[in-house]
Amino acid sequence: MGYIEDFVFFLFSSQTTMLGVALLLPAFYIVFRNLINTKKEQEPPGPRPLPLFGNLLQLDLKKPHQSLCELSKKYGSVFTVYFGIKKVVVLAGYKTVKEALVNYAEEFGDRDITPILEDSNQGHGILFANGDSWKEMRRFALSTLRDFGMGKRIAETKILDECDHLVEVLESHQGKPFDTLPPLTRATANIISSLVYGSRFEYNDSRFKNLVAQAHQTIRLVGSPSIQLYNMFPRLASWVKNRHLILRNYDLAISDVKDLVKHLKETLIPHSCRGLVDCFLIRKQKEDSCVGASHFTEENLMFTVTNLFAAGTDTTAATLRWALLLMAKYPQIQDKVQEELSRVVGNRQVRVDDRKNLPYIDAVIHETQRLANIVPMSLPHKTSRDVTFQGFFIKKDTSVFPLLTSVLYDESKWESPHTFNPSHFLDAEGKFIASDAFLPFSAGRRACLGEGLAKMELFLFFTCLLQRFRFTPPAGVLPSELDLTPAVGFILNPLPHELCAVNRQ
Repeated sequence: MGYIEDFVFFLFSSQTTMLGVALLLPAFYIVFRNLINTKKEQEPPGPRPLPLFGNLLQLDLKKPHQSLCELSKKYGSVFTVYFGIKKVVVLAGYKTVKEALVNYAEEFGDRDITPILEDSNQGHGILFANGDSWKEMRRFALSTLRDFGMGKRIAETKILDECDHLVEVLESHQGKPFDTLPPLTRATANIISSLVYGSRFEYNDSRFKNLVAQAHQTIRLVGSPSIQLYNMFPRLASWVKNRHLILRNYDLAISDVKDLVKHLKETLIPHSCRGLVDCFLIRKQKEDSCVGASHFTEENLMFTVTNLFAAGTDTTAATLRWALLLMAKYPQIQDKVQEELSRVVGNRQVRVDDRKNLPYIDAVIHETQRLANIVPMSLPHKTSRDVTFQGFFIKKDTSVFPLLTSVLYDESKWESPHTFNPSHFLDAEGKFIASDAFLPFSAGRRACLGEGLAKMELFLFFTCLLQRFRFTPPAGVLPSELDLTPAVGFILNPLPHELCAVNRQ
């Protein structure tokens, strides 16, 4: 609770601030009284908020998803909490989250753009935008990425080529301990780069290393307690250090992307797109010559590219890091993975078509995604109109948190939700079985647009690495001593750790 204590100290650190707060508290009390009395019999229940602070004292800002899961046990699958003075409706459990995002896709389909994301993205791009601009950019990104092979054979070739580069990096450590973060984030970043820019980067390219590191740091900081406080009190907490680091990273990333785009623009060949940027530039040229406003602006290009790069890098890399850590922690499961690989594939290159003949590996990858729970609260949604959902009235423009962790750990859907158990995805005969409660990519209008690519990457990177290496803890560390506690951040990465990749061939 140190961040909260620091913030309270800041609020009351001067007579002027104390006087201001003293004057504001009665006003906030009236606002809150009105808020909780309006349609009281119909609105979702929840803990009574304090003036100004809301339910802040009931939330652990280092792991708010766990606090919200605990509150759902008392208040049900649809409930209200206040993050400061901001009202949030939380959706918990498979049935409720799926119903809201799929059956009420339009009503729950807007993005709630928090102050830090408004500061950094300014309403542009595809992740943190709404309205016609978002629809146009998402439609363009989906169709263009599919044209360049997302989910198709051409993407498989790019990933397998990157596997060779990744294997080479891991072999260079000669079985000695190494940090899994740099090589895995650079490998996944190269896949999205090849689709966006039309080419990959060398792992030691300084600009590329900076882009990857900045994106990873930004995503981590967005989930930090100090940024959550800033989102609650943007006028009072704009001084927090992490906010300035995030804005600096965005400025640096935009500057680098502008340089990369400039080079692509200078070498652009009409009717011959190398990647998404080329397609955007050609479309922009056409629309610039037409009468009327266009969404194909430089700002939308910059932020669409940075959105895709960050989202396409960190989520997949985090999942792969969890997968390798889990293999090192549970060597008996790694044994089964490698036995199945040897029996079905042998020493030849793994292909996507092999997945159907590798049910245990498919189950291990799915179970890794489920247990890793890397985006536990999803990206925040917002109601696009007034809606009555499961008997509760929710106003237009209400922030909504679909609690994905409550779906992936739903005790009514999983036999042992808090343990690593690949049997969750296997039938009695050892065949792979899908689960309708497997929603790591969310669902509905705001579901991850790179889901197909991510699934292909996870399968090919994981199998290629396990085919070549045995992953173990460093010398002197027992598998049981490996820590599965996630690091604090918007995306739940493993804590910093090292593994050994011992060559099997």
